[in-house]
Amino acid sequence: MARSATTDARKKDTREKIELGGLIVKAGLRFEKRATLLGALIELRERLSSDDGERTRLAAIGAEAFGDEGD
Repeated sequence: MARSATTDARKKDTREKIELGGLIVKAGLRFEKRATLLGALIELRERLSSDDGERTRLAAIGAEAFGDEGD
């Protein structure tokens, strides 16, 4: 039973990582260097922690981008 729970957790983790990678592709950043992407994400984390207006603005941009596929 413990093995099944571990397998399910690993599958869920793998699916989440694949979905997050898909966001990179959808944003048109597939060919950026990994260090550049990580740096951008770290900076974004810092901005979002200090600016709710920025979070709202970026969420609106993302929602519009997903609107093309009905998500």
